[in-house]
Amino acid sequence: MKDLFDVNYNGPGLAGVDEVGRGPLAGEVVAAAVILDPQYPIEGLRDSKKLSPSRRDELAKIIRERALAWSIASASVAEIDEINILQASLLAMHRAVGALNPEPEYVLVDGNRLPQWDYASEPVIGGDDRVPAIAAASILAKVHRDNELVALDAVYPGYGFAAHKGYPTARHLKALQTLGVTPIHRRSFAPVKKILASL
Repeated sequence: MKDLFDVNYNGPGLAGVDEVGRGPLAGEVVAAAVILDPQYPIEGLRDSKKLSPSRRDELAKIIRERALAWSIASASVAEIDEINILQASLLAMHRAVGALNPEPEYVLVDGNRLPQWDYASEPVIGGDDRVPAIAAASILAKVHRDNELVALDAVYPGYGFAAHKGYPTARHLKALQTLGVTPIHRRSFAPVKKILASL
């Protein structure tokens, strides 16, 4: 079975998994899992970070329409702070694959780590630019998380979440110092922890 599922295979039993949001200081970490339909290939799939926002939105719509199965899952800020960002990322990926219907025969995961699960699987370094199903998962996860941060920008104005999506930009760090820490900030991350310690 394993020989079938190399990085160039795009059969109906293969799921690709990726996560986004490990680096930000705020918001959930989000993972997506996708089983593409070989009869309906999607042109232009690649690492979501290398696509414009409008192109990501276009591809996300096509993926949702054409994929045999797709799912999006997350790990909360509280979970990130409790178990650390790596474990929270793996948990989000576990949840995403577990929500697929039909269940995949084989799972390719972007990166060099696998969640603890019973699926036949392997990690693929640089998979979001090498495996179409992982690229599709990367796109769905990023579009979903970006939309969440745009919505949170309205709830917590002044931080610039719609622009930086929670990443530690100069604007974000300045807002943290002047406006304080919100409930969606990751308290275990050094810049946030430092501000909390100074209170």
